[in-house]
Amino acid sequence: MHQAQENQNDGFINEKAAADFLCQSVRTIQKWRTTGYGPRFFKFGRSVRYRRSVLLEWVEEQTRRHTSQT
Repeated sequence: MHQAQENQNDGFINEKAAADFLCQSVRTIQKWRTTGYGPRFFKFGRSVRYRRSVLLEWVEEQTRRHTSQT
């Protein structure tokens, strides 16, 4: 992976940008955080941040071959 692209993928983004990336509402990813579902996140005081690389990793983990697969 190109160094500049690697740095871009590893930066922090806020929950609005994370929700947009995941095609979900902010409220949905807030619910995910309370239930332990969803991508790992960071909390700095009252600010919630996601690392781009973690979002990409989590998305890849959601790949399924059929609807009954857990």
